[in-house]
Amino acid sequence: MSRVFPCLRCAVFAVLLVGLVASARSSAAPPKAPVAQSVPSPEKLMERLKPTHPRLLIDEQGFQELRRRVNTDRALKEWDDEVKREADKILEASLPRHVLPDGKRLLSTSRRVLGRTYTLALMYRLHGEDRYLDRLWQELQTVAQFPDFNPRHFLDTAEMTHALAIAYDWLYDTWTESQRATIRGAIVELGLKPGLEVYRDGGWWARSIHNWNQVCNGGMTAGALAVGDEEPELAGEILRGALVSLPLAMNSYAPDGAWGEGPGYWGYATQYNVVMLAALESGLGTDFGLSEMEGFADTGLFPMYMTGPTGRTFNFSDSGDRFGRAECLFWLGRRFDRPVYDWFALSRGKPSAAAMVWYRDSGQDPVAAGLPLDKHWRNVDAVTLRSHWTDPGAMFVGVQAGSNEVNHNHLDLGSFVLDGSGHRWAVDLGGDDYNLPGYFGSKRYTYYRLRAEGHNTLVVNPGDGPDQEPRATARISRFASAPEWAYAVADLTPAYAKHARRVERGVAMRDRRQVIVQDELDAEKPVDLWWFMHTPATVALETDGRVATLQQGDSKLRARIVTPADARFEVRPAEPLPSSPNPEGQRRNRDIRKLAVHLPQVRSLRLAVIFTPFDQEPEPVPASEVKPLAEW
Repeated sequence: MSRVFPCLRCAVFAVLLVGLVASARSSAAPPKAPVAQSVPSPEKLMERLKPTHPRLLIDEQGFQELRRRVNTDRALKEWDDEVKREADKILEASLPRHVLPDGKRLLSTSRRVLGRTYTLALMYRLHGEDRYLDRLWQELQTVAQFPDFNPRHFLDTAEMTHALAIAYDWLYDTWTESQRATIRGAIVELGLKPGLEVYRDGGWWARSIHNWNQVCNGGMTAGALAVGDEEPELAGEILRGALVSLPLAMNSYAPDGAWGEGPGYWGYATQYNVVMLAALESGLGTDFGLSEMEGFADTGLFPMYMTGPTGRTFNFSDSGDRFGRAECLFWLGRRFDRPVYDWFALSRGKPSAAAMVWYRDSGQDPVAAGLPLDKHWRNVDAVTLRSHWTDPGAMFVGVQAGSNEVNHNHLDLGSFVLDGSGHRWAVDLGGDDYNLPGYFGSKRYTYYRLRAEGHNTLVVNPGDGPDQEPRATARISRFASAPEWAYAVADLTPAYAKHARRVERGVAMRDRRQVIVQDELDAEKPVDLWWFMHTPATVALETDGRVATLQQGDSKLRARIVTPADARFEVRPAEPLPSSPNPEGQRRNRDIRKLAVHLPQVRSLRLAVIFTPFDQEPEPVPASEVKPLAEW
């Protein structure tokens, strides 16, 4: 499903793991997994194993405390009621089947079993109703009879192993010996042994630096800790392999906690990263310093800054724009004493069994926490600006630079999203069907949603191959945050180097009431340039195309071209240009249209567009006041 990152950067394992260095290009055969001599031996690791169950994420005292809090904390009681309703629905659901609907993945089944396991196991622990235990056993007995957990797509195996491990550990004293043997056998034969082959052979996901690393290592760690006393040799070797592997991915959080795969995959990767660290702490008494790796303490800020006042994220790469579950934020809040993480989890997350385990009611909103309104994420090179943290009608804009080689990437350097008056005006369409031919291979940039023309950025000389350089890295060259003028300037030249000497995009928030998107280009010979913005709004053009009024419900946003004088808006369908590739099978972009500017023969350009909500209506900015980006 995912491609390997182009290189494995040097990773430092903060306390016990040092000197982990690996490098590989996605086009070359990667080296075998590095071995850190300072990682404890399998035998030493198993000497630390807590001898009693439960020992994954929570212990018996923790369950007792959670039962007490459910009766005393009103919000937690509401969560418990919601999760209990979900458990009741599961009782009537069909049992899982070993079906690969796309011919490749069992993942939807594994995730369904995992969610059901957490829900049913926790509800039994809190309420003691046998119907939850009986249904969970039916679920587990069914998957234990599967021929495999689809190790060819190892995410499926890791998530199913995680599910079985939680069920085995949390209800260990409730299961009969025969039931324990069935669950344990599935963990070992269908989960851990296929994982051990990967660690021994230096399989690719054990050397990757993206979400596959954390998910697979997290699932294997949970399984190993669950059965460690019965299978000490196997469990010890699995744990050592995971401890060597995980720092490679965790190094991607440096220096400030951002995640290159976008906020959606941040949630997937970080949830499993936290599951592994929390399981190590609860099962072995330590996470071996992994949580101290650079950037990890700050990573809970990333989804906060990437989420606009509409609740939709700045969803670059293959990420969707809806923030999902936030269980790991509670753990991160507790581990790093960041109550602002709890605030975000409570305000944006959904009730779930896993969230209840780490739930805290000590939230602190960003204003009280003193968080700046704007932030530049250095490694990812993305910037978000906003007018307020807690006003649902606030202005919000995000712009991305970064690398076109990051896992799950699109050719979206320079793309932006825009919120205001309670609506998202400039949208990112997100990914397409992962099963499209060559989606993670040679045809990736033939698909509209993955090309620059499917984003809110520039297209130069369309039809001439990929519409950005696939190996380009762009940088935020300047960033400033002040009450009256906050901005970021992205040097996009590497993305368009075969067409222009210089391409820059500036995005600014003026007086926290207007957003300016300004592009500058210098080329040796004239180029055909398109400016695109995808929007769900209806669009009416005015003033000979110099002004566009966007409307959603009763809210309106005015877009005005300030310069150059010959630029005009047009409204186009959200589909490829006639000169672009248009393979079959792509998702249709229903109810989306493109606000576009076409300048067919330009060598030197300054294009400035200013966006103003109708409820703000500050004085217009005259063309004479449009400063070059160099003077911002």
